[in-house]
Amino acid sequence: MPGVISEAGNLPAAFTTFVGRRRDIVEIRRLLGSARLLTLTGMGGVGKTRLALAVAATCGKAFADGCWLVDLAPVREPSAVAGAAATALGVPDLGARPVLDDLARHLAGRRALIVLDNCEYLVDACAELADRLLSASAELRILATSRKTLGLTGEHVVTVPPLSVPDEAVELLRDRATAVRPDFRITDANWAGVRRLCADLEGLPLAIELAASRLRTLTVDQAVDRLEEDRFKLLTGGSQAARPQQRTLRALIDWSYDLCRPAERLLWNRLSVFASGFGLDAAEGVCSGEGIDRDEVLDLLDRLVAQSVVLATEHEGQPRYRLLETIRRYGRQRLAASGEEQRLLLRHRDFFLALAERLADGWYGPGQEAALARLRAEQGNMRAALDCGGDPQATLALVAALRFHWCADAFLGEGRRRLDRALAAAPEPTPARATALWVAAWVALLQGDHPAAERWLDEAEELGEQSNDVVVRANVLCFRATLAMFRGRRKEAESLFEDALATRATLGEGPEAVFLLFQLAAAQTHPKDQRAAETGRRAVAISQAHGERWARAHALWALSLDSWLHDDLETATALVRDALEIERGFGDYVGTALMIDLLAWITASRGDHERAARLLGAARPLWRDTGTTILAFGPLLGVLHSRCEEAVVRALGPAAYEKALAESGRRHDGPARAVAYALGGDHSEHGDDGGHGGTGESGADTATPAGAAPLTRREREVAALVAQGMNNRVIAAMLVLSPRTVEGHVENIRAKLGFGGRAQIAAWWAANQTPAP
Repeated sequence: MPGVISEAGNLPAAFTTFVGRRRDIVEIRRLLGSARLLTLTGMGGVGKTRLALAVAATCGKAFADGCWLVDLAPVREPSAVAGAAATALGVPDLGARPVLDDLARHLAGRRALIVLDNCEYLVDACAELADRLLSASAELRILATSRKTLGLTGEHVVTVPPLSVPDEAVELLRDRATAVRPDFRITDANWAGVRRLCADLEGLPLAIELAASRLRTLTVDQAVDRLEEDRFKLLTGGSQAARPQQRTLRALIDWSYDLCRPAERLLWNRLSVFASGFGLDAAEGVCSGEGIDRDEVLDLLDRLVAQSVVLATEHEGQPRYRLLETIRRYGRQRLAASGEEQRLLLRHRDFFLALAERLADGWYGPGQEAALARLRAEQGNMRAALDCGGDPQATLALVAALRFHWCADAFLGEGRRRLDRALAAAPEPTPARATALWVAAWVALLQGDHPAAERWLDEAEELGEQSNDVVVRANVLCFRATLAMFRGRRKEAESLFEDALATRATLGEGPEAVFLLFQLAAAQTHPKDQRAAETGRRAVAISQAHGERWARAHALWALSLDSWLHDDLETATALVRDALEIERGFGDYVGTALMIDLLAWITASRGDHERAARLLGAARPLWRDTGTTILAFGPLLGVLHSRCEEAVVRALGPAAYEKALAESGRRHDGPARAVAYALGGDHSEHGDDGGHGGTGESGADTATPAGAAPLTRREREVAALVAQGMNNRVIAAMLVLSPRTVEGHVENIRAKLGFGGRAQIAAWWAANQTPAP
């Protein structure tokens, strides 16, 4: 069976209780037993998304490969649907093949549930996605939410009704009203009013939640009276062609909007420009000014949260906010009517351009993992900013500023497409184009597309010379050197790297030199050359001095390769393991593949050919996902890889070698799992339950392996909860962490203890009874 994509999918933690619809959940689960595509339809505000997520949350045991949410609300272009799905499922977009092909291949043979949310504006693209993925995997189920059906043969459709009145509707009103007013009670005195309010709102969950937020300051009877008075005026002035429930919801949102203070309404309008969630700094940066002081934004935001207009959420442990799509589109209409829309869109673009440039300029320092997490969180907003239009030069600047998002976090494919599009739209010889050109060359090099890289570098060099831009010239020299190294022209590469360092030095001392130095060390690596060690140590020293990690990992790899070529196996092993420890924090497919390949070569040199084969197997899916091979990164590496393969095949035989490759590749796809295996030792080769609480290997050793690194306090807390049978999402909720953070802790525990699955962790915990202090 293919390896599990992740341990628990990506379903968001619910911030409010799910009320009612118990029969609906049971019926939808029953239908999913036979229906491979099930679409929940219904008007906006009826609760399609919450129902779909509630169903998915109960289905964990039925889908071994996870339950996944693909939120299409931020997506505007049909061509971006497959990319959004890939991002949600953690499938890398490295540009080797169409994203849809990668998704189909990745899901083939897996048993997973995908919640495809907010399909109504992208029906055709969603239908194409669903058709392709369902054709690729017989065990896949898709639960879509849409105001329109997808129109595919075999699609089952469930129309989501409003909540039953009074039972479910009253239950929801009581739950939400109590949250904002703890002393709220339904009594004999207000029962008639509560029932009438729920009936007037026709059981629409969003309308009930908005009305409940008003019970903080109004009595039930006052809310009924205000709604009746305002709704009559609003409905008679609105479109009579709309269905009654649609008019009811619009009236309720109008009513909620009118009850907001002017500054609250202004912020509501302006928040609608965010294509996905947003942080407080973004709300302050984009929405303040001309009616809202910057220091007012937090207070106004809190008021909108209290009124159920804005939802508080989180992403990878960071607090964020979002608007429900119905609420967001309402605000966008109001913003357009106010005449502020274009100005706010430009402010949105400028804010995220400044953010991307700040993160890029500060890259070679501490906080690289946090920077990448922020860029992932803002992906929807960055895409909206790139699509803003109006200033092609700003688009060029933004797509170039996102270079570490593209190159260090598995988004090469999107980066290549965005760069190609932006460069084609702005052919003028500007400084922004010059920067985008060398970034495009870097992306092409990582994809193994040497001709494209050379073409972009030729033009960038010309523009850099014309403008005497030292940064552009240094980067052109750097990537020309990289290209020469990848083509096997070692001496030329060394000379160009030295020239790039000299050019960079004219700007003063800085940590940016580490990027050049680790590549120079790689170029100097040769059995008869002693300079690589000195260059690599210099790169590591600079990285350590500035708190930089990503380039340090690559420098450690170069030092490890040099040590191995000089027959120092102990040093080589320690260095590459240190490099892989750092790689845990990055989604760096190429870097991880290079490091695991090197560890395989070292392991084969020690005579452990079985383990070497499995390490090559762990690296193979990473190379496959990049759409290239190690040969694209230089003939020396290709020769060393081939020699290792030949030695392993001689020792094991072709059949055993292929079996080891296939088994390891299935279990350890993706950088995180591959790194965890590489650092985990031989125990990881057996009993891998994919993180879903399987039995593991019978009789697994539960004692702490000799030399195993001690668990941190947090890791012991996580291990204790794993031993209780809890999945990552539950552990995250209990420890107030993000599921991604918990997944990292579990992988660290498995690596330190040399275990392959959660069952082994549980058995070890029971045997050792290590208390969490």
